[in-house]
Amino acid sequence: MFPFWQLYLSTSETESETSATSGAPARPAGFTEGEVGRHLIRLGSYMAMGTLTMNVAQLAEAVYLGVLGTEALAAMGFAFPLTITLFAFAGGIGSGASSVIARAMGAGERERAALLVTHAQILSIVVGLLLAIAGYRYATEIVSLLGAKGVVLDLTVEYLRVYMIGVPFFLLSIVGSTLLRATGSAASPGIIMTIGSVVQIALGPLLIFGWFGIPELGIAGAAWAYVASRVFSVAFYVVLLIKARLMEMNLGGIWQSWVDIMHVGAPAIASGLVMPISMLVITRLLAGHGHEVVAAYNVANRVETIAHMILWSCSSSAEPFIGQNWGARQIDRVKRALFLCHSFCLAWGAVTFLFMIVFGATLVGLIDDNPQVVATAEVFFLIIPLSIGFMGMMQVANSSFNARGLPRPALIISLLRGVLLGIPLAVVGDILWGYTGVFLATAVTNVVLGLLAWQWNRRSVEQQAFGADRGVLQAAG
Repeated sequence: MFPFWQLYLSTSETESETSATSGAPARPAGFTEGEVGRHLIRLGSYMAMGTLTMNVAQLAEAVYLGVLGTEALAAMGFAFPLTITLFAFAGGIGSGASSVIARAMGAGERERAALLVTHAQILSIVVGLLLAIAGYRYATEIVSLLGAKGVVLDLTVEYLRVYMIGVPFFLLSIVGSTLLRATGSAASPGIIMTIGSVVQIALGPLLIFGWFGIPELGIAGAAWAYVASRVFSVAFYVVLLIKARLMEMNLGGIWQSWVDIMHVGAPAIASGLVMPISMLVITRLLAGHGHEVVAAYNVANRVETIAHMILWSCSSSAEPFIGQNWGARQIDRVKRALFLCHSFCLAWGAVTFLFMIVFGATLVGLIDDNPQVVATAEVFFLIIPLSIGFMGMMQVANSSFNARGLPRPALIISLLRGVLLGIPLAVVGDILWGYTGVFLATAVTNVVLGLLAWQWNRRSVEQQAFGADRGVLQAAG
């Protein structure tokens, strides 16, 4: 094997491939054996590396656009709710596929897992094309509804119409990452995400500013850099899945596969869409205080998101681990994983709060030194990071529900966070205290629902495990 590929194939991938090619019975996926903490650290560290570099790439994009001016940064702020909407579809399909594939791998059903991997990617392409067409066609109308006007409106639409070209590749790259983790790979997804982000960071200034004889594309150049990075990532995901014999070129049963995937995937998409809806409302509320506030919110979000991605890495890594062990009926390992993940979320939340209080405004000032932007960011960092650990607990609970094939609780929690509790509190906060009240509403929502999700998930694990054990005893009797 060419040495470059050895960088990507983790131990579990190599072992799985050996079993498949040697004719030996398919062994259970590696997450069902060994120390729980070690698996979570391995999964989480590689995912953290990948997600951190993705967010560093987004922060670099903000730095590049900051050179163009506050209007370009505001345009990114108006584009953010739409781009995160696309992430909801990718994450939802990925969660649905991860749930069924991880449980199949945990139960030793490798052939079914390979078939699901293929069908999940086809589903991603179909959904991605539909979203790309709709987003390109209605970009102007959507951004106008958010409150963008004049030059900011034109810049936002210019960015989005290029971005939409890469949407199918974006969905494939996100889903490809979850597929590799669900089938037992810890290292590959994070490494590919890292390299893709490096590509985006390197291409950004070349295309935005027109370096080395390349035409100057402005804000559209930032979008083209992102599209190129997604195409790069997809190519490697597909190669690795084929190399590990985790793709079955067979369309038979594709409809049933899609039904199985969307049993979790559809509610997960709905859950993911709740956040963009709340983001749309929040962006509209903040737009009433001037485009400088929107720009500050956009930049501060990108800085804070770097810390948040560590929590996302934790929760997203818990999903394949819990799925495999639930499929193998290793309930104690599931409980141990949940305890470790919740403890980490709270600890990381405390570290994030202290860091953002000290350095957050300075980081924003390096991107845009507009006094209003910096002042708004200081308020943001005083309030939002304090609740980030509880938001992580909520994400871990949602991952646990989805991994065990129970998507409804995750959907209900997301609805509470975005629509039933989050938006009303944001509106009231805006009326009482302006944009500071909007930030306070977000923090309160995170704390309340983080505690609710933790307790609900804990009881659900106990009840579902007890029901399954009782069914086994009845069958044996």
